[in-house]
Amino acid sequence: MNNILFVTSEAHPLIKTGGLADVAGSLPRALLKLGHDIKILLPAYASALIKAKDAGIKKISQISIHGQDINILQTRLPGSRVTVLLADMPQFSEREGNPYCGPDGNDWDDNHWRFFLFAKVAQMIALNQTNMNWQPDIVHCNDWQTGLVPALLAQTNSASTPTPASVFTIHNMAYRGLFSHQAFAEMDFPQHYWHHDKLEFYGQMSFIKGGIAFADAVTTVSPSYAEEIKSPEFGCGLDGLLRVRAKNLSGILNGIDMDEWNPGSDKLIQQNYNQRTINLKVKNKTHLQEKLGLPVSETIPMLGFIGRLVEQKGIDLLLEQMNQLLTLNCQLVILGSGFESYELALRKIALQHPDKVSVTLGYNEALAHQIEASSDIFLMPSIFEPCGLNQIYSLRYGTLPVVHAVGGLRDTVIDANSETDDLNNGFVFNEATSENLHQAIKRALACYEQPQQWKKLQINAMKQNFSWEKSARLYEEVYSKALRNKAEA
Repeated sequence: MNNILFVTSEAHPLIKTGGLADVAGSLPRALLKLGHDIKILLPAYASALIKAKDAGIKKISQISIHGQDINILQTRLPGSRVTVLLADMPQFSEREGNPYCGPDGNDWDDNHWRFFLFAKVAQMIALNQTNMNWQPDIVHCNDWQTGLVPALLAQTNSASTPTPASVFTIHNMAYRGLFSHQAFAEMDFPQHYWHHDKLEFYGQMSFIKGGIAFADAVTTVSPSYAEEIKSPEFGCGLDGLLRVRAKNLSGILNGIDMDEWNPGSDKLIQQNYNQRTINLKVKNKTHLQEKLGLPVSETIPMLGFIGRLVEQKGIDLLLEQMNQLLTLNCQLVILGSGFESYELALRKIALQHPDKVSVTLGYNEALAHQIEASSDIFLMPSIFEPCGLNQIYSLRYGTLPVVHAVGGLRDTVIDANSETDDLNNGFVFNEATSENLHQAIKRALACYEQPQQWKKLQINAMKQNFSWEKSARLYEEVYSKALRNKAEA
């Protein structure tokens, strides 16, 4: 069993802006159950400190980095036995707002320095220089915010100062952590790190490149995405480096919390159900229809969408075929927030068609569960999707997804027309056009009119195992590989 330091900028339920938080809140729990000694390292955001109070917070160490005193606090991940270390510094703990941007929506202008200091904290813990009397065998880093950790460890590795093996997980290549040469100059990296094989990226500094270039093993969140990011289309300018590192790159599909997302026991939905009682699912639909002011009908198919209203999620495809969709016998329920232009367009459609479309802007956890349980069909036409969670939640709830065949969507949804009859669980389109999306929706609606076939697809969907234990065992293999790579280096 290994000592693991899991370094992340988010962890549910302490702080969340996206899927990274769900992974960081679940994977460490699964690894702890497998017997590993794992500690999460997280910035001590003001909001996270408030949420951690109930679990108790104590100061366990104080360190100094570039003349700044930083406290290391210890708490527990709420609802678990996982230890959380909080790097307490004013750059995080004395600011309100999003982890990466202020209340005005703009990135903090010192993000490079904040996350550099955070990386230095991780480095010192990794080297057992914090008087904690605990040193990890593995340092598992996640996304650009922690990309400098493997670079720092590579800089300090020597016979006299052995370092743990490092693993770097890419959750989304689109966010590369790009900063100026001036930002690089403020940090204590040797000048030769400003090189296209290291941290330099077309005249800028890339944090995510540090993780990809220096980690002993690199992972991403689905097998298909691991292949896709080695191509120019999905590699965001780093595909060449990823091809160089291909033998140390692997894709592990994210799991989900099978207890939190369980239609049989979900306290946030109107009517619980399972594979045997799937006929009760419709009670959720009629309850949600009434709640949202839509016409109440057991038989009209409901389409759901939950997600960020950004280009990646295929909102343009959805809007481009909206006029055609509105002529079909169905209802559409949307929950999300994002670009103002998308929010305005969707709100306008809902106002013009209140009997067919409901749009809720923002995020509401209870409503998200209710949409998953109520919808018959879930729309996820993402242009790219490293893993995706909502299509997995949908499968769990017997809500059949319509997806674009990319990344984790390709790995989890198998088209109803495929020859693998016992695995088919949704509707897949191959090219990202509005017409292809619309045709897939029409196929799904036609299938909905065939109750026996529809129920078989629902059962196929609901019987799949997306537990974190399965993913955690694959990460154990990556950790072993990282330790071997380091030993051989």
